[in-house]
Amino acid sequence: METKYDIMVLLSGPEPQRNLLEHKLIKELHYYEGSVLFVKGIIENKQTKSTTGNLTIYNYMTSKAIEKAINSSKLIICRSGYTTVMDLTKLGKKAFFIPTPGQFEQEYLAERLSNLHLAPFCNQEHFNATQLKRIIQFKGLDMQYNTPDLEVLFSLFLK
Repeated sequence: METKYDIMVLLSGPEPQRNLLEHKLIKELHYYEGSVLFVKGIIENKQTKSTTGNLTIYNYMTSKAIEKAINSSKLIICRSGYTTVMDLTKLGKKAFFIPTPGQFEQEYLAERLSNLHLAPFCNQEHFNATQLKRIIQFKGLDMQYNTPDLEVLFSLFLK
């Protein structure tokens, strides 16, 4: 798929942390030189879209639209929740993770993926746009898996 965005920000998580990260990222990415797609993760009655400089901002997107947007983006900035990590791995994307403060499983996953040199992360309070330069040191989540031989796999359970 053709690359349309240099960065896609995909926000989620509980308030007030989602909102705090939204404001920090908008401020930090406002002067970023590339194109940025920003999905706030706020479900409302009507989808809204605005453009400010290099930022294209949506309040939310449908699952299908998010998948298309992820596929047309070079880098995804998002939380490090298990489902998000699995989705980005399946799509073979480069990611920068910002775990939700106090969500220990997200903090663990982000640190583990960083230690494996797959994706960098930063705590929310320490994030700034220069952190994104670290992405070149990481492989990304493009992990190729072979389909397991189910007959062999399930033979373990036969007597």
